[in-house]
Amino acid sequence: MAALKGYGLCSVDSALHYFPCPRPQSQGYKRSSRWVSPKAAVVPNFHLPMRSLEVKNRTNTDDIKALRVITAIKTPYLPDGRFDLEAYDDLVNIQIQNGVEGVIVGGTTGEGQLMSWDEHIMLIGHTVNCFGGSIKVIGNTGSNSTREAIHATEQGFAVGMHAALHINPYYGKTSMDGMVAHFQSVIHMGPTIIYNVPGRTGQDISPNVILKLSRSPNLAGVKECVGHKRVEEYTESGIVVWSGNDDECHDSRWDYGARGVISVTSNLVPGLMRKLMFEGRNESLNEKLMPLMGWLFQEPNPIGLNTALAQLGVARPVFRLPYVPLPLAKRVEFVKMVEEIGREHFVGERDVQALDDDDFILIGRY
Repeated sequence: MAALKGYGLCSVDSALHYFPCPRPQSQGYKRSSRWVSPKAAVVPNFHLPMRSLEVKNRTNTDDIKALRVITAIKTPYLPDGRFDLEAYDDLVNIQIQNGVEGVIVGGTTGEGQLMSWDEHIMLIGHTVNCFGGSIKVIGNTGSNSTREAIHATEQGFAVGMHAALHINPYYGKTSMDGMVAHFQSVIHMGPTIIYNVPGRTGQDISPNVILKLSRSPNLAGVKECVGHKRVEEYTESGIVVWSGNDDECHDSRWDYGARGVISVTSNLVPGLMRKLMFEGRNESLNEKLMPLMGWLFQEPNPIGLNTALAQLGVARPVFRLPYVPLPLAKRVEFVKMVEEIGREHFVGERDVQALDDDDFILIGRY
């Protein structure tokens, strides 16, 4: 490299041959003290390799805004840890048959955090191909890395998802201005739902951030977990909100103006959750479902849901670690809840069982 003093390296070929380009050597030459980025690096979206202007079989933002019941769908597994697509398809079909209007694919409930991006995009594409004409497919393509969020969202829309779900950067948190920049890097690609769940991210998305994003025609709305007052604040500003808390969704819907719910409980009782969102105030039904909702969230989601679906026989009792099933005493409680609410309201056709501890398979490598 010493022989190249006074030259800049213009290129390197596959054989690792360096091709220097002459640099002026006059005494007056000075290296620029401030680096200026190439034009391509500062042109918005210049880098997007998968962008297409072709008219696709897409849903517009207003179609997403109209949805009232969206299920954060569970991802079932085979004993070796791969996706059980047969069980997954049955779950989605049950949602459609019971009037659910949309599914979140690969969200927290669907364990997107335990998937490779290849698995993640494959499952979004599979859902679109099999069910995209009957239900809206919303892909969780968010990440705490803006680069990953951009790439995954490009791929998600390329395989046909109707909308994207995006979370604010977690763990390596950013400023409010950083949040805006992060979301603006992806919102132009298509209909977008912003997900605010400070209990998981450790940071609240302030209303000021959402108000700035609402200038984009692609903002479908917010999945909000902070509570009723935040829901009311957004709805009064004309921003669509879905409750992210099943135990608050009835009151959010009928008292505070929420459009509907993005639900975990609807994996188990989709028909009852639709009734709760479509048929007016129903205090008795809401009260009837409260113990089930409390049971589902006694440990971090999706532990309760995974346990319940295994007990109902609609998903194999296979857990990708670090999730483990609820203990036997809690599983017995679930059996009693199913009997009290009515087995006919739950997904699947088998009798509910408590299962033995040895029935569960825990997988760390898959």
